[in-house]
Amino acid sequence: MQLLGQRARGAGTVYFAGGASAVLMGWRDMTMDVDLKLAPEPPGVFEAIRDAKEELGINIELAAPDDFIPAIPGWAERSNFILQVGSVAFRHYDFYGQALSKIERGHRQDLKDVDEMVAHSLVAPEKLSSYFNAIVSQLIRYPALDPDAFCTKLETALRRFGIGPRPDAT
Repeated sequence: MQLLGQRARGAGTVYFAGGASAVLMGWRDMTMDVDLKLAPEPPGVFEAIRDAKEELGINIELAAPDDFIPAIPGWAERSNFILQVGSVAFRHYDFYGQALSKIERGHRQDLKDVDEMVAHSLVAPEKLSSYFNAIVSQLIRYPALDPDAFCTKLETALRRFGIGPRPDAT
């Protein structure tokens, strides 16, 4: 964050997602890569990303939940502030978007991350259905997604937290 913020030549926001959020929040010790979204993109940030990859020996990918599922309305406002370095703000991408994206993917580590989001009060499981319902009409824009399968995965996750009924996949 220090390197990106110091070397960017203007204002913008960097949103961390996935393992980067997990490491920063303290429920994981490491991640294979740093996933981030730029919105708005700070001028000079790509040069800073290149430098960070070389100097720190880390893998940085431009990837966020809205690359895999529709963005939940209001995601930017729910994105928790981390730090301001120069004119660059750093935030966690909306944890509800992260949780739904991880539930849809369904890998073991993803589901553990969702459990941690709930345990750290970053996500209230009872709100996940309403956020799913807010994006369900946009799932058609993501051809790799099966809305019914996504709905079933969400229902299964909610049952783990003692919550029902089934979200609306139509």
